Amino acid sequence: MAKQLPSLPFEKIAALTRLQRMAICIGTFVVLGALFYYLIYMPKSAEIAELEKTYEDLDTKLTRAKAAAKDHDKYQKMFTEAQGKFRLVLRTLPDKKEIPSLLEGISRSGRHAGLEFLLFEPGKEVAKGFYAEIPVKIEVSGGYHNLAMFFDKVARLPRIVNISNISVKKEAAGKTAEAGLKATCVATTYRFLEVSEKQSEKPK
Repeated sequence: MAKQLPSLPFEKIAALTRLQRMAICIGTFVVLGALFYYLIYMPKSAEIAELEKTYEDLDTKLTRAKAAAKDHDKYQKMFTEAQGKFRLVLRTLPDKKEIPSLLEGISRSGRHAGLEFLLFEPGKEVAKGFYAEIPVKIEVSGGYHNLAMFFDKVARLPRIVNISNISVKKEAAGKTAEAGLKATCVATTYRFLEVSEKQSEKPK
């Protein structure tokens, strides 16, 4: 036979005073509220707080990512411009294999200008960071217009060549030739240093 559940003592409750019944109701609500707070609200509150912290972290990362995405285009443009400038420098700075042809170009410019070369002496390279200077002592003989034409041709070479230490003297006239000019100068050209060369230049 099934066991019967105990019936609520309504008669006893009805016999209580109004103040007692109110106290029982308040106590019941307090107990239920405490159970709700400790069993449901507190665990959910901790979970909500953790989710809020995770949300704030993700929101901060998203903000930083958006800022980085905005800067990416700017830095990409700067990088592209730097690459273009670097390619331009490489076009004006020959490598070691092209130096003989460059020196030949300087010499050829003088011959085409009608000058007579008395001295054409490449000097020792001087390392300057990512490039090296190659000075060339030059002594030529010819007229004023020939010198001007030579300097103009050198300035028009595709590679960088600087003319410095120019000294011009008038030559004495010979028996069959008119007086001309003798000029000495230093033509400095440059070449790009490879990474291995730059490392070998560092002091041990």
